[in-house]
Amino acid sequence: MTITINFINDLYLKILYCILLIFLIVASCKAPQSEFTLDEIPLIPLPKIVNKSEEFLNVNKIQSILIFDSDKILNPIANHLQDFWEDHTSKELAIIHDELDLNPTISLEIKNDSFFNDEAYNLKIGVDKINITGKTAEGIYRGVKTLEQILKLTEFNYNSKKLFLAGGEITDEPLYEYRGAMLDVSRHFFSVSDVKRYIDILSIYKINYLHLHLSDDQGWRIEIKSWPMLTQIGGQTEVGGGKGGFYSQEDFREIVKYAEDHFITIVPEIDVPGHTNAALASYAELNCDDRVRELYTGMEVGFSSLCVQKEITYDFLDDVIREISEISRGPYFDIGGDVS
Repeated sequence: MTITINFINDLYLKILYCILLIFLIVASCKAPQSEFTLDEIPLIPLPKIVNKSEEFLNVNKIQSILIFDSDKILNPIANHLQDFWEDHTSKELAIIHDELDLNPTISLEIKNDSFFNDEAYNLKIGVDKINITGKTAEGIYRGVKTLEQILKLTEFNYNSKKLFLAGGEITDEPLYEYRGAMLDVSRHFFSVSDVKRYIDILSIYKINYLHLHLSDDQGWRIEIKSWPMLTQIGGQTEVGGGKGGFYSQEDFREIVKYAEDHFITIVPEIDVPGHTNAALASYAELNCDDRVRELYTGMEVGFSSLCVQKEITYDFLDDVIREISEISRGPYFDIGGDVS
């Protein structure tokens, strides 16, 4: 009798241990609760429609980025996403073109008939895959930038080797066609690498135009081959007396191309007829009295102007606008309009 009771007790304990073990295994497999559900993640700009789900995606399960053969225009975007993913998860994704691949994947797909706006996109995060669709490559890129924000913000809130993304669906398109930012490189010069970094940041927030203020009293920042002294003299200083600098035309082409790769259009600005002291210090004939001006490193403005009575002024403007337009691909050119 005693042997039977002991046997039953032992069996009962073993069953309890098994139940406890199963519970612990199940609990350890459960996705951690994010501080945010998908509709609570502070995305900028706020998408048009965000629908959360109860699913969570284990980032470590994602193996690849899928590009369909008909959408090879998306390869540069896939390469960009591949680099970002590796930087933020330490996991390298393969880029594949085989739609029959069964591994969990991020798919990028153009669907012309599903959207009206060229920048519109749809982003779905499921339990084992991510789908981004859009009308154009630009729309896909905007969707990728939203995914990057989600990954970055999730990483910030619970940095874990087992990183889970909140599931759901985002459908978005811009409210405004022109979304611009400006960088004043004339008063303080910024290198090509600095401008590229600025473009990187703007692209995160879906800015699509970058206005570059290329000339003012304090500096002339872009090479004009028919007027070389503009940069040789006018580009050598800045506010506060720094060494200044300028972009060669090759530098500017590099900036324009880098911006295009991030779906940002460069808008060049040359301030005329006022705010032109850097030009007036470079060429005496642009002044009404044919005397060069001193280089200027202060902040006050309203004291300089091209000589509008002289024919050479208009030859100068023709050359400057022509040369910059030839290396700019956007539809806009800003001529300032400052009168003094």
